[in-house]
Amino acid sequence: MSSWSIGELATRAGMSADTLRYYEKIDLLPRALRDSGGRRRYGDADLARLLFIQRAQAMNFSLTEIGNLLHLRERPQQTRADVRRVAGEKLAQVETRLKSLRLLRNELRLLLNLCAGSEDGCPILESLDGDRR
Repeated sequence: MSSWSIGELATRAGMSADTLRYYEKIDLLPRALRDSGGRRRYGDADLARLLFIQRAQAMNFSLTEIGNLLHLRERPQQTRADVRRVAGEKLAQVETRLKSLRLLRNELRLLLNLCAGSEDGCPILESLDGDRR
């Protein structure tokens, strides 16, 4: 079994030691064992947990949602329906965000086209100003 200091684990996980301390504080990471000098020591399970957290963050799960997923991770067969529900809710949020981003993209394209064809004023700034003319 591996044993790393907080700095070594932070490097392996690609995050700061402050982040690890924060994750301990909010119970995403269990309290570290201490060596005889009182220094934190971490093992393979801690690294695996941090990598899980990073992958979940990349999927846009909040730290609260990640905490819930970590709890569910302890009994995956019994909590499969709950995990599917959480992932389904996240997917719905992503779909809503994508719809919003498509609308934004279309609006920006329109404004850029209007700006290119405008002789005076700036349609982009006018649009951002709203009704203030």
